[in-house]
Amino acid sequence: MVQPSFSTASRTFVYVAAAIAGTIDIYSMDEATGALVRVTSLDVGHAVMPMAASPDRRHLYAVIRSQPYRVLTLAIDSATGRLTREALAALPDSMAYVSTDPSGRFLFTASYGGNLVTVLPVDGDGRVTAEASQVMPTGRNAHSIVSDRSGRYVFATNLGSDALQQFIFDSETGILAVNDPMRVETGPGFGPRHIVVSPDNASLYVLTELTGHVIHYALDAVTGTLTEIASVASVPPDAGLSPGIPPSAANAADDGKPKVWAADIGITPNGRFLFTTERTTSRIALFHVSEHDGTLTYIANYPTELQPRGIRIDPSGRFLVASGEKSDSLSVYAIDQMDGALGLVGRYPVDAGANWIEIVTFI
Repeated sequence: MVQPSFSTASRTFVYVAAAIAGTIDIYSMDEATGALVRVTSLDVGHAVMPMAASPDRRHLYAVIRSQPYRVLTLAIDSATGRLTREALAALPDSMAYVSTDPSGRFLFTASYGGNLVTVLPVDGDGRVTAEASQVMPTGRNAHSIVSDRSGRYVFATNLGSDALQQFIFDSETGILAVNDPMRVETGPGFGPRHIVVSPDNASLYVLTELTGHVIHYALDAVTGTLTEIASVASVPPDAGLSPGIPPSAANAADDGKPKVWAADIGITPNGRFLFTTERTTSRIALFHVSEHDGTLTYIANYPTELQPRGIRIDPSGRFLVASGEKSDSLSVYAIDQMDGALGLVGRYPVDAGANWIEIVTFI
């Protein structure tokens, strides 16, 4: 394990939601080596899962998926990384995903069980205190919702409907309106799950939970609509996995074979490398991203924590942190800046049910 070499200038903090323990674990990251030191753990509530940091890095928003459904506003101490509760707002359902618009004035959430997405206003001081200002029904199993980097367009995945929904966002009023076309379909049984937008805003990548593909879409900057370019597998054939079972067929007979169960996706800030996780085999896949047109090339995969639900790349693009829902440790990897290869920095204790990771750097 790499030993930390902290100085007073180190101001990168890692936050991990531990759903079973009901805590957010807080770590300080050595910006030279990527090594972690545990700062503290904050009790927030059972089934804490999705989180999002505000664009100004002053707040962390954490969603609690146990009743009563709610989102917490937590102030971030820029010197220590510690969190302080500042506000609580009710949510209309259990939310599987939370994100902000680029301005930080609005919060988006997506409900897998409720088949809906919401918009919540963020107060001028960064707190979320009001209930959703807009609740919009979607297709089956809304799993994620993200804005493009301009803040004008928003996209949501519908895992059970095998589609992405396209929205136009009015950043003045905070209102989502359906784009034309309203939806873009994936292949049947793909189960689109999580989304990442390229740093240049020209491409959008979607990880499919049930087949483990990364679908590359070109993003039209004028219309905010998507055009599929290619679909690349993140799970090699020798993994021996069958496609996952769609939610609509949950009662169908299971053949007992191990299934694809992809989870998270991330891209480096320079846009050169993309990573995904697969929970059945507990591995992280690496893709190279073409500097010319954003196309993907699958390169390799690496063993990681058991049942890896979440990964996050630090703002410098040099380190990747991975959590496993069935592991009592986090893994930190150094990302080779030439080829994207992962090298283990170290493993660090974490509370039970670790799933969601956010990383904040203060400059």
